[in-house]
Amino acid sequence: MTSVVLAAYLVAGILFILSLAGLSAQASARRGTVLGMLGMGLALAATVALALERSARPWPVTAGLILLVLVVGAAVGTWRARRVEMTQMPELIALLHSFVGLSAVLVGYGSYLGEPAAGGGDAVHRVEVFLGVLIGAVTFTGSVVAFGKLSGRLSSAPLTLPARHLLNLAALVGCGALLAWFLGAGTTAAGLAPLLLMTVVALALGWHLVAAIGGGDMPVVVSMLNSYSGWAAAAAGFTLGNDLLIVTGALVGASGAILSYLMCRAMNRSFWSVVLGGFGSAGGAAPAGGTDQGEVRETSPDAVAALLTAARSVVVVPGYGMAVAKAQHPVADLVGRLRERGVTVRFGVHPVAGRLPGHMNVLLAEARVPYDIVLGMEEVNPDLPGTDVVLVIGANDTVNPAAQDDPSSPIAGMPVIEAWKARDVVVFKRSLATGYAGVGNPLFFRENTAMLFGDAKEQVDKIVQAL
Repeated sequence: MTSVVLAAYLVAGILFILSLAGLSAQASARRGTVLGMLGMGLALAATVALALERSARPWPVTAGLILLVLVVGAAVGTWRARRVEMTQMPELIALLHSFVGLSAVLVGYGSYLGEPAAGGGDAVHRVEVFLGVLIGAVTFTGSVVAFGKLSGRLSSAPLTLPARHLLNLAALVGCGALLAWFLGAGTTAAGLAPLLLMTVVALALGWHLVAAIGGGDMPVVVSMLNSYSGWAAAAAGFTLGNDLLIVTGALVGASGAILSYLMCRAMNRSFWSVVLGGFGSAGGAAPAGGTDQGEVRETSPDAVAALLTAARSVVVVPGYGMAVAKAQHPVADLVGRLRERGVTVRFGVHPVAGRLPGHMNVLLAEARVPYDIVLGMEEVNPDLPGTDVVLVIGANDTVNPAAQDDPSSPIAGMPVIEAWKARDVVVFKRSLATGYAGVGNPLFFRENTAMLFGDAKEQVDKIVQAL
């Protein structure tokens, strides 16, 4: 049975790698998702078979317990996934990351408490337990804070405690000292005290790392927590002696770290400052801005329709507001009608548009927007000076010229989509309120910008009717 299980693990690992390869492009993302599901199903079946073979209980009892937890987990997961809105997907993913971290903590404690009471276990196993609990605890509370910020339960403003970096460093040094105490404990009972103390310190460290990061940078934080959850799973794999869990955790951890690095480079941020929870907070609270920056020019759906009728090239810049309004399908309809009229239409998607990496791409794919007209920020920015009309639908921070013009802005240095360089800009927003980063947007007051206030879905529908 063991050889069969190992063969199944090998096949599952290959499927996971092929899944990641498929997820690297929109056109193959569906195939990648299916391959990942097949790999996970195979891994679960093989693990259950191995557990039944090695169980000290009668196999019907073990099978019944496994079936019970599978049914409960599948029922809760299916119920939650069917109810979640696309706008809630980032916070759901952050919450799922917390489950991975919590499971790593529980696995570490379960493995440690299963050691002989007098022997204390070998040093290598104790290091595995300690690191697994440490990474898991940081991932757990960090993900809970990210969930709170993304869902609006916690303020998106960064928490700037005095000497916060020294506090983080002191927590890590303290964990190192507790590891030495833990390894030197002669019995399982004696080692429990440093393990519990480290868990408390790690929980506080995870909370502080993410709380110190501003809301505008949360998409990168979610990506980084994805990496943390992978390493937590890998640590649990070492503790359990499960090769597939180690491989899977390493794949998730490495891919999440690479994605975070690419996003940081796109945002002109330091990768290591993400890991240490230090970016997004240097500027403190951003000014609300807005009322004293000039006059706002308001427009109507009929006027926008006339503007689009006369345009030869149009760029659509989607943001989180489009997701909230569920406007992706009307937007796709509008784009289709413009293309039928011979207008060149493209989408410009910022790397951190929305609340999750790839959030806008998923919405546009759901609305069946052709992949070849969905461009990244680097691809669309050079063409904007020759663009007739830019439609900014629910985006705010990602089109904010303050990132380039205001060195004191909390988003200073962050590359943005330079919508203001087009001939005309139409911004779809419910109000002049600031974006998730809490930064005022001078784009709203530029001479070539017109504001179309109201629900984006309703306003786009009116534009389509006018056309």
